[in-house]
Amino acid sequence: MNSQSLIIYNFPQLYHIFKELYLKVNFDIFFIESENSLKSEIENLNNYLIITNKKIQNLDNQLIISKIPINIFKLLEKINIKFLKLQFNSQSKVKINNYIIDLNAREMSSNLAKLKLTEKEVSTVIYLSMSDKPVSIDELQNKVWGYQLDMETHTVETHIYRLRKKIFNIFKDGKFIINKKNGYQIK
Repeated sequence: MNSQSLIIYNFPQLYHIFKELYLKVNFDIFFIESENSLKSEIENLNNYLIITNKKIQNLDNQLIISKIPINIFKLLEKINIKFLKLQFNSQSKVKINNYIIDLNAREMSSNLAKLKLTEKEVSTVIYLSMSDKPVSIDELQNKVWGYQLDMETHTVETHIYRLRKKIFNIFKDGKFIINKKNGYQIK
């Protein structure tokens, strides 16, 4: 797991308090006074939270503390909740080729185009993307749909056909899911 970085922006008293608590908290602590230094620092960080007393435009992951004094335990709770939310959101996005699959929103996006997906469509795309070789219809029936292998059904073929059509209509990509003689594959 990436280490968590708490950046205290232009709030020296709070920084000193956290430096005293350093061994009791599970994140790295930084103090930054200038906005340029702040932007430079976060370029190298993945899992960060900025504590500030006023909102900084065009920056994500901020916790604004406007009312002082604040109970340190409540502040630590807010920080931990914010880090959990950030971790949850970062784990909900999967990059496949030129697309981002948002598992929470069930959306597939590329640049400015977005496509809403059903839960089965998301499961199908994720399952296909994790395989290095073509996935057979029987395997998809079993692993994604939970059907018995000996059932005669065209659910998978119909589902893949409709999914490919949706992807083509939005992204003009007819080669995202390819049909091989022994199954389907995302390269």
